[in-house]
Amino acid sequence: MENQDVAIRPIDVATDIQKLSEIWFHASLKAHPFIGEPRLVEQRQLIEQEYLPKAETWVACWRGEPLGFISLMNRFIGGLFIAPDHQGLGIGRKLIAHALTLKGELALEVYTQNEQAVRFYAALGFIERSRRNVDDFGFPYPNAALQLKA
Repeated sequence: MENQDVAIRPIDVATDIQKLSEIWFHASLKAHPFIGEPRLVEQRQLIEQEYLPKAETWVACWRGEPLGFISLMNRFIGGLFIAPDHQGLGIGRKLIAHALTLKGELALEVYTQNEQAVRFYAALGFIERSRRNVDDFGFPYPNAALQLKA
């Protein structure tokens, strides 16, 4: 699979939710082991019922098969997830480039314990703007707020 063979398309809520939820879950298990599987199982329902259907979501596909996605809320990246067996192939970079072309600038929050993601965003030129010691649910998982301008 070559990066240039990856197509980006809008989400099809009727057919993509389950597959994207699966990608989110497995990528989250890998990236956020500190959260724990029971909590991720709980969050998965919110992903399927609230976040994916309501966000502006773009799906990266190869031969029609979803491999990852980026969900945007205006210029804020609510999530960027690539299937674990397809990470490191440039799919995340391609999704970020697509979103940056659409929005002109992007912001996000990343768990600082997710060192792979922190390095990924730094390599793309994201700048840290602030930190907080708890996540959106009040758990003690530090987050860094990052920003990138085109």
